[in-house]
Amino acid sequence: MQENEELPYLAYNRSLISYAKENRKKATKAEGLFRNLVVKNKRFCGYKFRRQKVIDSFILDFYCPQLLLGIEIDGRYHENEEQRQYDEMREACINKHHILIVRFTNEEIEKNLFGVMNELEAIIDERKQNFDRKLIIKDNHYL
Repeated sequence: MQENEELPYLAYNRSLISYAKENRKKATKAEGLFRNLVVKNKRFCGYKFRRQKVIDSFILDFYCPQLLLGIEIDGRYHENEEQRQYDEMREACINKHHILIVRFTNEEIEKNLFGVMNELEAIIDERKQNFDRKLIIKDNHYL
């Protein structure tokens, strides 16, 4: 996708915007580290990522619209079985928009940030090669 190419509209719950803004102000240590490398530089592997992006009725920690790629940074509460089930349901809903969700733990980011960046680069490379946006866009909306 070209830099100036218009992205299709992706529906979202507008009532979550203020909550997403609050989340931006209260980032975890891991989110801050990740943000400094990926978002603050405005580019990672040539792609722009947005923080706390509302998609449908959910908020993604980080989102790259050009690749339809969501990044979630999970704290320990995601290890809870109930939370894990919710995360699976949430991910299934987001996947309906052809968005790939990649999860990293706080611990992975805090202890191995450059390993996470290398893994993310590989995911982006694979996503670029195996992803044809034209197949999932119709009338400026994602199918």
